[in-house]
Amino acid sequence: MCGIAGIASTSRPDPGLVRHMCEVILHRGPDGDGFHFDEHAALGMRRLAIIDLASGEQPVYSEDGQVVAVFNGEIYNFAELRQDLSRRGHRLRGTGDSECLVHLYEEHGTEMVHRLRGMFAFAIWDRQRERLVLARDRVGKKPLYWRSDNTSIWFGSELKSLAQDPNLRREVDPVALHHYLTYQYVPAPWSIYKGVQKLPPGHLLVWEQGKVSVRRYWGLDSTPRPVVDEGAEEERLRELLLEATRIRMVSERPIGAFLSGGVDSSAVVAAMAMQSPGRVRTFCIGFEDSRYDERHKARLVAERYGTDHHELVVTSSLLDILPRIAWHFDEPFADSSAVPSFYVAQLSREHVTVALNGDGGDECFGGYQRYVLMGKARWIPAMPHALAVATARIGDMIAERTTSGSPARQLGRLMQFAAEHPSRRYARLISGFTPEQKLAIYSDELRELLAETDSYRLLEEIFEHSSAGTDLGRVLDVDIATYLPGDLLVKVDITAMANSLETRSPFLDHHLMEWAAGLPIGLKVRNVRTKLLLKRAVAPWLPEEIVNYPKQGFGVPLAAWLRGELRELAFDMLTDDTARGRGLFRPSAVQDLLRRHIDGADHSVRLWSLLQFELWHRAQAVLDRPVTTETGCPAPLT
Repeated sequence: MCGIAGIASTSRPDPGLVRHMCEVILHRGPDGDGFHFDEHAALGMRRLAIIDLASGEQPVYSEDGQVVAVFNGEIYNFAELRQDLSRRGHRLRGTGDSECLVHLYEEHGTEMVHRLRGMFAFAIWDRQRERLVLARDRVGKKPLYWRSDNTSIWFGSELKSLAQDPNLRREVDPVALHHYLTYQYVPAPWSIYKGVQKLPPGHLLVWEQGKVSVRRYWGLDSTPRPVVDEGAEEERLRELLLEATRIRMVSERPIGAFLSGGVDSSAVVAAMAMQSPGRVRTFCIGFEDSRYDERHKARLVAERYGTDHHELVVTSSLLDILPRIAWHFDEPFADSSAVPSFYVAQLSREHVTVALNGDGGDECFGGYQRYVLMGKARWIPAMPHALAVATARIGDMIAERTTSGSPARQLGRLMQFAAEHPSRRYARLISGFTPEQKLAIYSDELRELLAETDSYRLLEEIFEHSSAGTDLGRVLDVDIATYLPGDLLVKVDITAMANSLETRSPFLDHHLMEWAAGLPIGLKVRNVRTKLLLKRAVAPWLPEEIVNYPKQGFGVPLAAWLRGELRELAFDMLTDDTARGRGLFRPSAVQDLLRRHIDGADHSVRLWSLLQFELWHRAQAVLDRPVTTETGCPAPLT
């Protein structure tokens, strides 16, 4: 597990810049570094040593030194790959996974990605062809940013690495901002900076003599297959989950698991306990507010399997942690569960270097309540266009002016929901800001610039091209392609790596995902029941209360925070001269949101999005400060 960065160029790249690009991501690899410099490439990495502690240094080289690689992630089938490469005559110096990459490239070229089972972002420099290959794993567990001009390409695991280049203008991309306010994250291929892109999950990039080509190499086929014996499918799911968990337990450093008390993390802990010679270490975060505290459920699983269980109740000040989190994320990121994610990673790192989690279970097996709502929505008849427009407008007005959870608010959301086509219906359902709300808050200049940019089209295109047989199946495909890699996996990667912790996700094993994609939607969501097959499959492993407990999610008391501890911070940061001077939002509209939230209407998601954008903006001012080993980021942040 590492952080990587580098430059390839038709001229000689700057080795000093690459060293700085790696220094700023020290938190991703505190155990060492490594570099390769030649006349057209400069590659670097920071290492978090997990496997092959003695001889797993990078970069790695082919026998003749003509192929060089730096790598972030884990290849879980590395033992089989090493055996095959040895049979083909390659000399392997260490015992780990990294050096497999250069020899696989020699054998298979860019098609090598199809032989990898794991999470990865890597760079391979072919010195003879003066060719750089960048690749990102199928689902998007490991991040990779890049930018290019006519002569050079820069890449890095984090955006802050690319920001070390003084020639990069740190200019906000208004389209990326527009998408961020809809989704609460910046979706690939955009980044918040103009001219910098994310390599999407399951994609390859080839740079050669200044020219860039990007292609997709993997995607899920969600065509439903016939199921004759549901019991056999349950057994197959248990087999796949046990295997995916087993291969993710290989480590020369201490290993544990996040345990929230939900079905997914509980099933992973059970699979670990059944295959571990010793006690599994488990970690759980709680809040004093019982509505957001699942510690009692986590304890049921911990007690059943006799885990070495650790808990932490979050009581420290958010004012201390929010600027640090904003610095680590590099982009505005408004999933508020990043706060507990940071704390559970911090707690875990005190005891282990690797932690397994339950990420992906909801998307692969239909775990969110919004899927139930989308399933029911198939009975809503299509409206004539004029009626749909009027219904949506009235629904917006009602939802905007009522308190969260009230019958009136629910009526407004239902009217919004009913007025849209299924793909846009889902987009509206998960929006932080609706299109109308964005235009209402923008300055005149920004509104004019973005008036024709439709953020919902990102979801619509995936929906339209899905091979699933139902609208609900297409919605799951949308989440696997957008919300999973853009939000959930970013949240866990950044908060874990900020604490130098590696995370692994058995539910995101591509063999398991490809099998799950072909399940009929009725084995995932049926009427009001979610994750039907998964819950049946793991029921023998778990306490009954865990299987039947309604999904709670990794939530935080966000509305209360913004009326309490964060009230003053939100008012100050969103209305001061610095925020106003950006010229992006109408001050009166922002102040109106703040006032109405304090008065009882729930605008917490929108206010949090604006606050995280402003916190991110101010964190950029300290990107050039030296990183300290004590905090993992520049300090102090204000």
